[in-house]
Amino acid sequence: MFKFWLLCTLAVASRADIAEEEDVLVLKKSNFDEALQAHPNILVEFYAPWCGHCKALAPEYAKAAGMLKAEGSEIRLGKVDATEESELAQEFGVRGYPTIKFFKGGEKQSPKEYSAGRQADDIVNWLKKRTGPAISTLTEVTTAESLIADNEVAVIGFFKDAQSADAKALEKAAEAIDDIPFAMTSDSDIYSKFEVSKDGIILFKKFDEGRNIFDGEVTKENLLAFVRGNQLPLVIEFTEQTAPKIFGGDIKSHILMFLPKAASDFDEKMNHFKKAAEGFKGQILFIFIDSDLDDNQRILEFFGLKKEDCPAIRLITLEDEMTKYKPESSDITAESITKFCTLFVEGKLKAHLMSQDIPEDWDKNPVKILVGKNFEEVAFNPSKNVFVEFYAPWCGHCKQLTPIWEQLGEKFKDSPDTIVAKMDSTANEIEAVKVHSFPTLKFFPAGDGRQVIDYNGERTLEGFTKFLESGGKEGGAPAGDDDDLDTDDLEDVDDSDAEDGGDDDGHDEL
Repeated sequence: MFKFWLLCTLAVASRADIAEEEDVLVLKKSNFDEALQAHPNILVEFYAPWCGHCKALAPEYAKAAGMLKAEGSEIRLGKVDATEESELAQEFGVRGYPTIKFFKGGEKQSPKEYSAGRQADDIVNWLKKRTGPAISTLTEVTTAESLIADNEVAVIGFFKDAQSADAKALEKAAEAIDDIPFAMTSDSDIYSKFEVSKDGIILFKKFDEGRNIFDGEVTKENLLAFVRGNQLPLVIEFTEQTAPKIFGGDIKSHILMFLPKAASDFDEKMNHFKKAAEGFKGQILFIFIDSDLDDNQRILEFFGLKKEDCPAIRLITLEDEMTKYKPESSDITAESITKFCTLFVEGKLKAHLMSQDIPEDWDKNPVKILVGKNFEEVAFNPSKNVFVEFYAPWCGHCKQLTPIWEQLGEKFKDSPDTIVAKMDSTANEIEAVKVHSFPTLKFFPAGDGRQVIDYNGERTLEGFTKFLESGGKEGGAPAGDDDDLDTDDLEDVDDSDAEDGGDDDGHDEL
């Protein structure tokens, strides 16, 4: 009996070591295994204290933890300071912040990546879908009302026969969508409450029309298309919270309206934007960006815009390569936007490539300055070997590289066949090279083959010199074979890692 009491005491004392902050478990390498034993289903955020995205997530993450705890749920939320617990972060392949993983059933191997939004409701819904049935059964009006009231979007199937083929198809669709609650009912009172006279599927939402009724053959694929086409507002504002829904969705063509929220004609322009959006539902995502917000200035820069250039419209595709399009007209009317989108859908638009004007002294210094307008002529000169740094002015890693790159330029300034150059990729774009992270270093060897070689070696004067003297073989790899991170690999990175000397891959993301 004494041994049993001692074991219980030690177990309780051990569990007490897992501290909590705002209902979130504070996890470390020393208590991680114990936490998984005590709480088999646990969502873990790997964060960095300096990361702006982590700071923005913190209140919603804590709110979600509190909601689950208040419900008496066995699901818990935890967090790991990855800068302190580097071994733990490395064990689970953490490459950016925040990284969020779900450990189910106490299993430590192959945790599931969190893939929903960053608001408390998104987190709770995702976890419930991961641990419970994909679709719930509604038997009371009040329960159905609560489901709709408590969620931005909810899907309810009205089936008198819960075993019908249509009901089974809805279940399969529900299993494939993590961030939206699905339910089913055969209760006549619920039918009456929502004015449903026959079997069907309705998507309820707190915006736009309020509800969408599915119409068509009930298959998993058709239902997924229906939900994804209606789960977001006609126009969605880009924010820290909506970004995962915007970039994680199936619609990869986005039209953006850059406009100050404080503009006197904001409502008028927004109405035109919404009217145009009605005709491209499920094809193009319509996004509004407040051009006055400091947090959005990087996005403006990416499109070659400044505050004074707004309002402005741009379109981008997020397929294998990002392609930008610029309308010929600067008018923001439903008619002009519809025309622009129609041309895009019909494949009649030409990509918009930004370029600065060629500086008069572009070739004055050892490191030559390239822009979109002179890149082709210089980089693909068949008689020259050209080594180019594609950089961003704000990039901390680029700033660290600058003195070494200038030394390299100085070393080869008198070479008859070698050019060291740089290009600001936030203001210049070229067809031959798609830049996803900074700095990107590429070598264009002499000859008529238009070959492009990525530099993957050490960022030292010695490493660069060996690379150039070897004709791009020492430390190089053919374009497309590099292991650089891109925006799909690293969900969110805070630039403080560059400025603060953080341990990362040596790139700042686009």
